[in-house]
Amino acid sequence: MSERIRYQGAIIRDDYILLIKHRHHADGRAYWIIPGGGREDGETEEECVVREMREETNLDVAVEKLLFEESLTDGNVSWYGKTYWCRVVGGEAKPGYEPEIEASSHYGIVAVAWFDLRHPENWEPLLINDWITFPLVQKIQKMLGY
Repeated sequence: MSERIRYQGAIIRDDYILLIKHRHHADGRAYWIIPGGGREDGETEEECVVREMREETNLDVAVEKLLFEESLTDGNVSWYGKTYWCRVVGGEAKPGYEPEIEASSHYGIVAVAWFDLRHPENWEPLLINDWITFPLVQKIQKMLGY
């Protein structure tokens, strides 16, 4: 069984969390996700999160702290993630890119959006119906006291 470790950033600003939308090239399937990815050689976890946020959202962030770690197993892949609380220190949120050729050949980042952590009833159905991202954002809400 292969294992992937994903370092992701819960970018929070004024009670809103920033999510990115992936769209698959082959079938047009789209979903919202917390920005993040894997570490490069020689990177600390925090450096990875800062780099991934810049690549995928065009924002410069400061990593505040690790919120939680979790794992999922799906068939032959075991997924392990670390979610960090991030604060915006510069830039303007807009869709970034996937520098890894394997990922970018399958999907692109087509949108970014701020979701109000105080009012999940206003979130769009694409997020609410997502079995991975929706519970993750709910967990972030709980960890941050919303």
